[in-house]
Amino acid sequence: MSNFARGTRQALTIARRDFVATVFAPTFLLFLLTPVFMIGLGIAGGYSAASVSSGGAEKAVIVAIAPADRAAPLIAVDTQMRLLFPPHGENARPALRIEVPERDMAAQARSLFARGDMDVQAVLYGPLEHPQILRGALASGEATYLAQLAEQTLRAEKAGGTTQLSDAEITVFARDQTSSGGRRQVAYFASLGLFLMTLMLSGQAVGAMAEERSNKVIEVLAAAVPLESVFFGKLLGAFGSAVLFIGFWGALLLNLPRLMPPDATSRFAEFGAAVGPVFPLLFVAYFTMAYMLLSAVFLGIGALASTQREIQLLSFPITILQFAVFGFATFGAARPDSWIATATQIFPLSSPIAMAARAAYSPELWPHALALGWQALWVAITVTIAARMFRRGVLKSGSPRRRAKKTASA
Repeated sequence: MSNFARGTRQALTIARRDFVATVFAPTFLLFLLTPVFMIGLGIAGGYSAASVSSGGAEKAVIVAIAPADRAAPLIAVDTQMRLLFPPHGENARPALRIEVPERDMAAQARSLFARGDMDVQAVLYGPLEHPQILRGALASGEATYLAQLAEQTLRAEKAGGTTQLSDAEITVFARDQTSSGGRRQVAYFASLGLFLMTLMLSGQAVGAMAEERSNKVIEVLAAAVPLESVFFGKLLGAFGSAVLFIGFWGALLLNLPRLMPPDATSRFAEFGAAVGPVFPLLFVAYFTMAYMLLSAVFLGIGALASTQREIQLLSFPITILQFAVFGFATFGAARPDSWIATATQIFPLSSPIAMAARAAYSPELWPHALALGWQALWVAITVTIAARMFRRGVLKSGSPRRRAKKTASA
């Protein structure tokens, strides 16, 4: 049996050992349900924030101080203008309130901001030909809305009234191919998905390696199996549990559209990748490379760290580096024809994210074959470097060939 075949067999044996030890542990179920807890906490936090913001939004108003004969035109034009804005959310406009003018309208406008029963954002007063508008520090959009309300009311009055003159018929058009905006959205979500999955899953390799080092298990394995096979086997074992995790949640997400109403699923019709049906396979391949590369780095950290404190101190800079790499890759993906995009596709850590984004907006397939080979090369380089650092830094020994020569000469 050749050295390569023997090393591969040993690596697969260690991978099977780590996979069984991880998957059949009771804590793996908690790990599998981690997204449920994260989504639940996110929903709870979002609901709390929405409750606070909606409470303030319900009291927010914009005020127009106008005589009785101008109230009806202002309300009619306001109703038409609100069709341009969403009814809810941060871009929604506050409700319009009409106030009867008093003798000093400027003083009346200022006094409205002191009202406790409503949160006045902006106030319009004076003649519509030259309106005066007071606004809060953060209500520039509301002030602009009131200015346009005065303008459109005057135009409607000069046109003979505020009655709507047209009756538009709106038809939803189904595109034959994905739009450029849809491809950009797919590129962004592919990059974000790769980043989040590798950030959440690759870190588990650190604790496993550090635990086995503290239990002296790694020294026993290193005495029987080459360290490169040990590291690569552990990498495969951790990747197997990650694939099981993604397969479980991927199956749930693929069946999610069946539970959605038809009008909701039709919104995804314009989303698609330029490479077509090959995109899911490329996404899986790039996730594999991103996970292998980052996990190999984390394995090296876990092998060199002897305590949990050292793991935390060493893992934090790597996590910051992951965020920096994600920002670098998305910055290049937003400029696909620039040298920055090429740099992100060549740099090993950002290459999987950048190439996944490229698959969304570029139909060429041959660059992906080169990129996958380039990334696989760096996975091998990283595993080799981590193994040698562990051998020389922890085991205090040289390479296997040197040890063999010394034994033979003795």
